[in-house]
Parts: sequence; C-alpha cells; structure tokens
Amino acid sequence: MNKMKYHILLSICCLLGFAQANAQQVTVDAKLDSAGIFIGQRIGMTLEVSADAGKNVELPEWDSLQQIVPGLEFVRAEKTDTSFLNENKRMLLSRRYYFTSFDSALYLIPELDVKVDGKLFQSKKLALKVLTFEIDTLHADSIFGNKAELAPPFDWAEWRQVIWLGLMALLIAALLVYVIYRLKTNKPIIRRIRNKQRLAPHKVAMQKIEQIKEEKIWQSEDSKEYYTQLTDTLRNYIKERYGFNALEMTSFEIIQKLQEVNDEEAISELRELFQTADLVKFAKYSTLINENDRNLVSAIEYINQTKLEEPEQKPQPEVIVVEEKRSKVAKWVLIGSVIVASIVLLYVLGFVVYRIYMLTL
Repeated sequence: MNKMKYHILLSICCLLGFAQANAQQVTVDAKLDSAGIFIGQRIGMTLEVSADAGKNVELPEWDSLQQIVPGLEFVRAEKTDTSFLNENKRMLLSRRYYFTSFDSALYLIPELDVKVDGKLFQSKKLALKVLTFEIDTLHADSIFGNKAELAPPFDWAEWRQVIWLGLMALLIAALLVYVIYRLKTNKPIIRRIRNKQRLAPHKVAMQKIEQIKEEKIWQSEDSKEYYTQLTDTLRNYIKERYGFNALEMTSFEIIQKLQEVNDEEAISELRELFQTADLVKFAKYSTLINENDRNLVSAIEYINQTKLEEPEQKPQPEVIVVEEKRSKVAKWVLIGSVIVASIVLLYVLGFVVYRIYMLTL
C-alpha cells in the first residue's frame, strides 16, 4: 500500500514539473522608463517576450493617438528587435512603445496581450502617474508668453554636400565652355608643348651638311636635289647669322648683301657655289662628282670662317607647340561627351537648388 502511494505521489510530481516547464517556455515582461511624467511628456515602455525559436509571436498594436486607457494616448512604436539564446534554441523579442498624456492622473495600464502560436499570454499591469504644473494665478506677470521662433543653428555638415556639388557644377560648366569653344573654332582640345634646345646657326648648318654627306646625294645623278639642299642650308645659316632674309633673295642679292659684312676672299668660293647651283636648277647644267665635292667643301669652309663663337652659357630651350589633329570619330565622341556632361550638369544644378531650398525652409 505504501509502495502504491509512493508511485502515485511520484507521478503527480512529474506531471506538475512538466506542466511548470511548459508554462515557463513563454515569458512576457513589460516595464516603463519611469513611474511618472509631466503633462505632455512622452514615456517609453519596453515589452520583452521570451519563447522557443521558430514560434509565431504576435505583439500588441495600436493606432496613432489611440487611447489604451482613457487619458493615455499611444504615440508610436519602434521595430521589433530579435535576439537568439541557448545556441539559437530560444529567442527574445523586444519592442519599444511610446505614450503621452495631457491629463494629470494615476493611470493603470492593463495587461498587454501577446499571442504565441495562437495561445494568449499577458504581461503584468503597470502604473503611471502624470503630474501637472503648479501655476501661480495670483501673479500673472510671472507667466511668460510663447517664445519667439528660434532659427536652427547653422550646420556645416548639412551644407557640405551642397558646397561640393556646387564646385563640381562650376568645374563641369567651365570645362563645357572650353570644349564647346574649341569645337566651334575647330581647334584641338589638347596642345602638347615640347622643349627644344636652341643651337647656334653654324651648328645647325653643320648638322644639315653632315646629313647631306651621309645620304650621299652629290654622288647621285640628281644634282638639282643636292644643290637645292646645300644652298637652302647656306641661306638658313646666312639668315640666322646676319639677320637678313636670305631665303627670299636671289643668289646675286645674297652675294651683294654679304659684301657689306664679309671680305672678298670669304665669299669668292661661295659666289662660285651659288652660280653653279643656279645653272643646275634653272639651266639643267650637269656637274661632275669632284665638282660637287669641291662645292660641299666650300660651303663648310665658309661656315667655319664666318661662324660666331658664342660664350659658354646655359642653352635656352625653344618652346614648340604641337597641335594634335582631331579625327571625325574623335569629334563625334567629344560632341557626345558634351551632351552627357550637359545632362549631368543640369541634374547637379537641379539637385543643388532643391537642397538649398530645403535647407532654407
């Protein structure tokens, strides 16, 4: 008999333990940020629900300005925050609710209904006291009226985006004006500048003569090409050395001009060279190879006799602008880029105007 009673009591304890374990699977807790507020203030309430992971939990919902009890209004709710515990076997749901009241009283907030898989669970009741202000009606002068509207402080962080976008718009506009001007005038967009060392006139002439010697033009049958290059080299040298435009003068005029600055011995062989060159170029005169050699030597001797030795100094670079020609494809690419940049500029300007309008409201 005693043994039977023992088994019955043991079974009852197991059933009670099992029921208690099932009852503890879901917990609902609610708490206020404070026990009291003044009229018009907001107060937050945190609702926490602990349940097994995967359960369908329905939290209470109210409409904005809905009174959960007479005199206590619901303002808003934040998003539900979910965290998992015990290796993701349990989950904890937390949500913030905000309330306000414009009547001083002691409010009893009823239990909050929470459904877990359709089963109803409730939180404990909460108490909230709403306090009023004591106003001295006997001394009306102590009551101040409404304060004037204050302008918000200037915040550089709010205007930083507008400033940078404005600068970008100015840069795009300046670039567009430049590109459109170059397109209209059919000028290249980019000009390359190359520095070239300026050589003395006699060095330039000697380099050209060395080139003529390497090409061995005087040994070919084309004497006209040989004398054209040789006399052009001398004309350029005379122009740079004495300052008059020998390129536009006849051989006779050059010799006459040189007689003013050179002695007869210096230009005697030069006169013969120019005469031979004129015969070859205009009278189809045929020369021998040794005659061509002698005239080449005469040109070298004249340059060496009349060259101007300049003192040692740092050579001054000569700036040469190399303009790139623009193809039709490149032109159409530029036009397309201008159209795209114009659209971007209009969008940026519109956004800047909109932001300025919103910031100045």
